[in-house]
Amino acid sequence: MKTTFLRSVAAIALVGAAFGASAQNYPTKTITMIVPFAAGGPTDTVARLVAQSMGNTLKQQIIIENVGGAGGTIGAARVAKASPDGYTLLLHHIGHSTAPALYRKLSYNALTDFEPIGLVTDVPMTLIAKKDFPAKDFKELLAYVKANKTKVTYANAGLGSASHLCGMLFQTAIGVDLTTVPYKGTGPAMNDMLGGQVDIMCDQTTNTTSQIKSGKVKVYGVTTKQRLASMPNVPTMNEAGLPGFEVSVWHGVYAPKGTPKPVVDALSNALRVALKDPTVKQRFADLGTEPVAENRARPEALRAHVKAEVDRWGPIITKAGQYAD
Repeated sequence: MKTTFLRSVAAIALVGAAFGASAQNYPTKTITMIVPFAAGGPTDTVARLVAQSMGNTLKQQIIIENVGGAGGTIGAARVAKASPDGYTLLLHHIGHSTAPALYRKLSYNALTDFEPIGLVTDVPMTLIAKKDFPAKDFKELLAYVKANKTKVTYANAGLGSASHLCGMLFQTAIGVDLTTVPYKGTGPAMNDMLGGQVDIMCDQTTNTTSQIKSGKVKVYGVTTKQRLASMPNVPTMNEAGLPGFEVSVWHGVYAPKGTPKPVVDALSNALRVALKDPTVKQRFADLGTEPVAENRARPEALRAHVKAEVDRWGPIITKAGQYAD
């Protein structure tokens, strides 16, 4: 019995030592970064920019796998259940912190089933409308929406999406319930707006900037405290007539719970290097956003941020009474 016990202890020690050595040599193969939304969307764009630069630092390719569905929870669940070896990562947006309130039967814990790597960027949002929408500015938009609330349609990329959350806040702020048209992703929603099938939408600048600058949609305001350098003529929602209205779509990188600290540290360092990469910074600027400050691209900063956002959005979603199940 004693011999068997000693052998078991020795085996566990050998496995632990091997795992530790593997962590110190990390990475030795291709890394997969799960994006829990469709390819071509704003979160996918952010992920591909960051992954390429992080891969250069780590000297291993980081490939993007799009695992969409259920407001990002299917992709997040896959990472939560993945081996904690640093070869499966998650890049998620604000929806990671709203899922606990939106989904009453969530298969993972957003706070405890992941090892935070760091924040990436805060993406502003814009309130836009189809090109021939009657209102020329936000004041006229507000009047028109209130007078035609049963006719105006609001598009979003599905429950839990950034456009859904912004729309929920917008409708609460103006005291009007609009006919909501959910899509399976930002791309289809934007396509129908460009085609004139839906009226208004609130979405990330990573998806709307090019459409705004080309004149294919109307823009009524940005959801940040200050105007954007990329669109200086567009007023903030506060300036336009909604005092205190502010929402941005932050993105973070995560690994499964239990990922060794040396691996987490290597990934976090690679993320910080990526956010200083001139190419990444320029592409972010083109899309109306910028990398977070270096002290926010760290595990402890993302951990605290997720907790604060879960606490912030829970009461809002509960009050709105919008749930996925």
